[in-house]
Amino acid sequence: MLAPQSHEKLLIVIDLPQPTGADLWPPEDARPSPRLHKPLRAVVGAVELILAAFAIWGVFACWKAGVVPVRITYGETTLESQRNFGGPLAGAIGLGVLAAILVVDAIRQFLLAVRTKARKPKPKD
Repeated sequence: MLAPQSHEKLLIVIDLPQPTGADLWPPEDARPSPRLHKPLRAVVGAVELILAAFAIWGVFACWKAGVVPVRITYGETTLESQRNFGGPLAGAIGLGVLAAILVVDAIRQFLLAVRTKARKPKPKD
């Protein structure tokens, strides 16, 4: 024997009038779009490269602070190892990532400062 199928019934359907015509879309903005070609972007790129250089300097400083050599002498036996501290090593990794992001954005800023030119508008048919 088949089980009875149950389903919901919509008791009331409200059919509102749908807007049509030119009122659907806002009017086009007559202002020109902002230019991407701005020579000031080269200055921003240079500042980002300087900050990336400081971040790389910080990477080496943090890494040196995070890895400490340990030498233990017992009689005639000398054991050499190194101790790693997680905080400075994590800081070095974070500064390295920050330096990479700054270099990529500096390249982008230089390209936008030099290469991008305003496009001519397409003629309308």
